[in-house]
Amino acid sequence: MSISSTIKSIQDIMRKDVGVDGDAQRLSQLVWMLFLKIYDDKEQEWELMQDDYQSPIPEKYRWRTWASNPEGMTGDTLKAFVDNDLFPALQSLLPKGEDPRAYVIKSVFEDAYNYMKSGQLLRQVINKIQEGIDFNKAQERHLFGDMYEQLLRDLQNAGNAGEFYTPRPITAFMVRMVDPKLDDKVLDPACGTGGFLTCTIEHKRARYVKTAEDEQTLQQSIAGVEKKPLPHMLATTNMILHGIEVPFNIRHDNTLARPLISWGPRERVDVIITNPPFGGMEEDGIETNFPAAFRTRETADLFLALIIHLLRDGGRAAVVLPDGFLFGEGMKSRLKEDLLTKCNLHTIVRLPNGVFNPYTGIKTNLLFFTKGKATEQIWFYEHQYPAGVKNYSKTRPMKVEELDDLAAWWGNEADGFASRTEHAQAWKVSVDDIRARNFNLDCKNPHVVETQSHCPDELLAQYQQQQADIQQLRDQLKAILAAALSGKE
Repeated sequence: MSISSTIKSIQDIMRKDVGVDGDAQRLSQLVWMLFLKIYDDKEQEWELMQDDYQSPIPEKYRWRTWASNPEGMTGDTLKAFVDNDLFPALQSLLPKGEDPRAYVIKSVFEDAYNYMKSGQLLRQVINKIQEGIDFNKAQERHLFGDMYEQLLRDLQNAGNAGEFYTPRPITAFMVRMVDPKLDDKVLDPACGTGGFLTCTIEHKRARYVKTAEDEQTLQQSIAGVEKKPLPHMLATTNMILHGIEVPFNIRHDNTLARPLISWGPRERVDVIITNPPFGGMEEDGIETNFPAAFRTRETADLFLALIIHLLRDGGRAAVVLPDGFLFGEGMKSRLKEDLLTKCNLHTIVRLPNGVFNPYTGIKTNLLFFTKGKATEQIWFYEHQYPAGVKNYSKTRPMKVEELDDLAAWWGNEADGFASRTEHAQAWKVSVDDIRARNFNLDCKNPHVVETQSHCPDELLAQYQQQQADIQQLRDQLKAILAAALSGKE
């Protein structure tokens, strides 16, 4: 049976279980079991290569002990073992000496949950995983990597879980243009399922890893933080699948929960590539971690302020942001001024509707900048649909090769992108013009006669922004009136 057939059979079994409700729960249920199976397969490899290898997992809780025998525990006995014994043990795992492997496993299971109610169905799922997936077979490892990508794409149909997956053509393009070198410390502060980090791993291995020492440098150079438990579990598993043996740098945390000033110089990084959540609001109090001028509960804005701070001088970033950031005023204008003052925002790629369908139809943009030198001019590039395509969808997503023309136009930052030329999809705007526009970066393509948008998502986003601007004016007027009245008294 192929790996894809195995996964489909597993999902069919889960659908019979009354405790598993919806795609997101099925995926979460599947991934903690896949994690333990993959980890056990990796341990077999480590045991062969390391004479003194010791598992961080107590023998009783290793996959080979309780899961691998198809005639092993089942029914109520299995259900009770998983719920009352296995999960509490893995959630409280303590490291042996300085080995961080236990910490990785503990972080994966911190908020994991066994949704299945039937021990018999649970045994059937375990047996399917045991017989259908062998991560130590090279061909199966490659096929499973492809299958895992499909699982991540399936998140797009799992309600709001779709926010965790950025389409592969976008991640691959952003990494390729930023070009992380071997020694570059790469961070994704909102890493989701780890798509940008796995693309970075592949990029470095293909271009810069030549020796075993290079591989060790790579292993230490990848870091990510994810707030939500399901994507964190997916990301950690994704790292192991991509050869990061101990992904202790993939932390389950909220990067925004630390005061901005607490991030010291030693925590600066060379490269940040990320798609921070946008449209969401952070919990009360998070904004107080940021300077007064940049306080907001809009998640994407807070992340951008953090990214600017975390880059070392000369550090490079590529960030996905919605149109609302480009034309937003108030705090957004101050943030854009800070960005253009501290960094060279050299390129904005304007994407059409539907790149992130079905999660959102709002237009998004790719911002590329380098810290340490102020912006003098910004190049804009408007990516257009291929001929015959009116919108992207699940059945017609963006393809990697669609970005080849943009990559060919890109040029080299070292010479100030001297080879770039203006054409029907590319134009440049001086920073003086941007300042005159009060830092409105919503610069339309001068080569195209503008048509009025009728996209509901875009119109709603514009309406919400207008309402926010009106409320800000009201607040300012109230403050002026209050000051005037208090002066008369």
